[in-house]
Amino acid sequence: MIELPVVDAVKAKRTKKPDWLRVKLPVGQNYANVRKLVDEHKLHTICESGNCPNMGECWGAGTATFMILGNVCTRSCTFCAVATGRPPEYDEQEPERVAKAIHLMGVKHAVITSVNRDELKDKGAEIWHRTVVETKKLSPETTIETLIPDVKGKWDALYTMISAGQEVVSHNMETVESLYRRVRPQAKYARSLEQIKLTNEFGKRTKTGIMLGLGEKEDELFKAMDDLAAHGCHILTLGQYLQPTKRHIEVAEFIHPDKFAKYKEEGLKRGIKYVESDPLVRSSYHAERHVNVPI
Repeated sequence: MIELPVVDAVKAKRTKKPDWLRVKLPVGQNYANVRKLVDEHKLHTICESGNCPNMGECWGAGTATFMILGNVCTRSCTFCAVATGRPPEYDEQEPERVAKAIHLMGVKHAVITSVNRDELKDKGAEIWHRTVVETKKLSPETTIETLIPDVKGKWDALYTMISAGQEVVSHNMETVESLYRRVRPQAKYARSLEQIKLTNEFGKRTKTGIMLGLGEKEDELFKAMDDLAAHGCHILTLGQYLQPTKRHIEVAEFIHPDKFAKYKEEGLKRGIKYVESDPLVRSSYHAERHVNVPI
């Protein structure tokens, strides 16, 4: 049983959402076109399943982050809005459907992610590989970032996932080491670092994301940055954690934009080559900028 913090009146006042976290509602023709394509091709997007605050902006620009292997996750992370449970059988034709949708949208840079499929022997690696290959086949000029799950140390599955021709491979750490048991109970901090290290050694551009405002201390964040740099992480995104529902872990603190600016400089100073740091940043926000980060 995960113990969540008790909220008192003082904390509730302190964690009231500030003005800098306001976002525009999704509107416009481009947004409507993406909405139509997603619905027509029966696609899942982390934009919807994760309640992303940037969905209006990104979909309005004609881009989306596609989520493969269904929309039910085998993990029970306390920050995540994606449904938890035993997933149904996956769709063998999904790689072709995702590739077709990306082609029809005409995106220059596509982001693909997935739920965790721990019950599968290969952790979904074959579907991952085929989705990237099919996308490149239909849209050879499209660059691709794959935001892959923790493979639980099954490194042959990792190599299958990352060997399909994508330009960027991302795996999110999500938080600092001390909060893993509360935030990512089925994950391990050291194992996720090792996954990033092996991806870098494979020759891929590596990326990760960390949420702030979960109760981490500043020195813990700096240690995570040092660990990431030491394990070959090239790109880091830092954003404000937002509680998706009352059932999820609560926000401990809203971090001011000035601190995010400071943390960007700290990350660069510690050896990470590119840092996106802002309250509304999510792992796939401005992802097209990350393709050309030197490795």
